[in-house]
Amino acid sequence: MKKIDKLFVKSYIGPFVLTTAIVVFIFLMRFLMIYFPEFIGKNLDMMVFAKLFFYFTMMTIPMSLPLATLLATLMCFGNLGEKSELTAMKSAGIPITRLIVPTMILSIFVAIFSIGYNNTVNPWANLKGWSLLYDIKTTKPALNIQEGIFYNQIPGYRIKVEKKVGDGQSLKNVIVYDHNTGSGNKNITVADSGRMYTINKESQLVFELYNGVNYSEGSSYNNMAQMTRYSFQKNKIVFLLSSFGLKRSKEEDFTYHEYMKSIPELNEKIDSLNKQIRDKSGQQIIAYKRLDLYAFPEMVGDTLSKKGIVAGAWVDSLLTKVEKITSVQEFNSSARTKLESQKSQIVSDMSFLNGVEKAVWAADLERWNKVTTGFSCLAMFLIGASLGSIIKRGGFGMPVLISIAFFILYYLLQQMGNKYAKEGLISAVVGAWMPFSVLITIGALLMRRAKNF
Repeated sequence: MKKIDKLFVKSYIGPFVLTTAIVVFIFLMRFLMIYFPEFIGKNLDMMVFAKLFFYFTMMTIPMSLPLATLLATLMCFGNLGEKSELTAMKSAGIPITRLIVPTMILSIFVAIFSIGYNNTVNPWANLKGWSLLYDIKTTKPALNIQEGIFYNQIPGYRIKVEKKVGDGQSLKNVIVYDHNTGSGNKNITVADSGRMYTINKESQLVFELYNGVNYSEGSSYNNMAQMTRYSFQKNKIVFLLSSFGLKRSKEEDFTYHEYMKSIPELNEKIDSLNKQIRDKSGQQIIAYKRLDLYAFPEMVGDTLSKKGIVAGAWVDSLLTKVEKITSVQEFNSSARTKLESQKSQIVSDMSFLNGVEKAVWAADLERWNKVTTGFSCLAMFLIGASLGSIIKRGGFGMPVLISIAFFILYYLLQQMGNKYAKEGLISAVVGAWMPFSVLITIGALLMRRAKNF
């Protein structure tokens, strides 16, 4: 490796590592701001937060690499240009296309790493992270009985405490409604004071009540109900807290989503969904042939002679033809009944096929996105190297502003392509490669400008 190559490699690696860490941290803070309300009051231990942040850190790395590549390249070439080292190299007859070779090789390794990471680590991190977040979101808030407010988080009970003494356990004027029988407010306990504490490793809550009365209304007979009232000096009510605390779901319940699958698994899913479409279309054709449509031979020939037609389009075409037939007044009632039944079946099958086709589009899009994210790193590198050699400004000032602008463009193009592809307006290939195509075109134009600058 020549000294010039070593200079560019050293100037690139440091900013790349630093900017990757910064970008990952920014994305992690964005995640924290979005889901922070889900964590409040649930008494989660630090290990749960550590696991959650670790999984989401792993998930943000693929999205961070294009931005980190752009920012690191801008800083590398901008710093060298600001110190006139880049100008001196060009004056010595070394073209910019030769100067970017060492850093381009590093960017190619980053792109390869991104593709491999998206195919192996990212599905695992998505499965672990999103399943853990779902369990956190469905976890009840920690036990927090407030003064003067009915507490209803313990299943089957409503509890009201007029005042809590400073130690957090002593209570004044306690009312407990027992709704376990499902018959309303027919079991009420009132006490002047009490004490609250947990037992059996916080799995049970004990209300130790003093100087109180229990009112219990029995079942009614001949419109008359029996009321039982007894006073007590000391009474204990034990509540199970099994509904509190974090409970882990089965991770297998989340594997249906395309984000949790690798490329081979997505290929298998797409093949399975396409088979469902073919099977459902075959069933419709068989049912269509059984109808007495001899009076309309042109329909049979027009519809069934087409091979390989898209299932959704085939059902649309058949539904249109059935609409035309049902409008013919001379058609006998038996045939009309059959066609109306077939029409209802077509509408049902169309809804099913549309859902399956959308699942195919989403899986196909995710399959391509795992590849295009890596190629976007190369496009970002080309833009960063070109702009860095043109503006000749290093540091975190101008490069950060430019990087944010291009990353916003990249993000908008990605979201637009994903939206249109999932709706079937464009193919998954076009939607996934749209950001890269636009960015690589911009990079090529900028590199042409940088060669003559």
